[in-house]
Amino acid sequence: MITGKTKLLGVIGHPIEHSLSPVMHNAAIAALGVDYVYLPFPIDPINLRRALDGFEVIGLQGFSVTIPHKQAIMPLLNEISETAKAIGAVNTVCRTASGWYGTNTDLDGFLAPLQSQNWAEATALILGNGGAARAVVAGCYQIGCRQIHVVGRDRQKLKTFWQSWQDHPVSAHLFVAEWQELPDRLSQANLLVNTTPIGMAPDADRSPIDPALLEKLPAGAIAYDLIYTPRPTKFLQQAAAQGCVAIDGLEMLVQQGAVALQLWLKQSVPVEVMRSALLDFLR
Repeated sequence: MITGKTKLLGVIGHPIEHSLSPVMHNAAIAALGVDYVYLPFPIDPINLRRALDGFEVIGLQGFSVTIPHKQAIMPLLNEISETAKAIGAVNTVCRTASGWYGTNTDLDGFLAPLQSQNWAEATALILGNGGAARAVVAGCYQIGCRQIHVVGRDRQKLKTFWQSWQDHPVSAHLFVAEWQELPDRLSQANLLVNTTPIGMAPDADRSPIDPALLEKLPAGAIAYDLIYTPRPTKFLQQAAAQGCVAIDGLEMLVQQGAVALQLWLKQSVPVEVMRSALLDFLR
């Protein structure tokens, strides 16, 4: 029951209608019996600063950050965690006595389905070079990938992306390439990760990659799509048809959300409840 005492949490993005974060967070909040509610806020990029002022006025306790605000929000915050600084993107913001504090829980979420394997000699190939890609680069480095290749369509953005990592140890393992070089890179990739929004509902019939190119992947390669709706995406359907192990973004969503909710509530949270709520909704 929402009352005058109910505290507010939420998620910002543009668009935001596709987000399932409210489903899992409100399920966890109900299970815990705490007086909070988690709401979606559609924030146009030109209104980002104004939105933060508004959130402060209404007493928002914290919020998730998704496309396209993960990098743009950083200079607007009062404090940023070392993890978020290293990644160069924020996906979770907390209200503190000194103002807005930003961190990144995408790293925890991305790594959750990959922890059981040995990646020491592996090569990762990442499609896209936005905020989500930054967490994936950091994650691939953390699990020990030998090479990490990032493919994008804009030469200048790729250059900027590569330069931004030069003070980080990952730079010795990081390579960037334009999209036309993708076929040559695929033959090396043990882990192929889509960080672009291509294939996300309502454009569910699209894939970021020509399915014929997936034949170039080594046997046993993993295809990982950060998108969680539709489930599976066209990209993962095509990858599975080529014999790849397919991982969608659902577990990443659950795990990063659980870490964020724990930060906001300052208590442990029911991860199974969050996962079950999403699965029930998607069914």
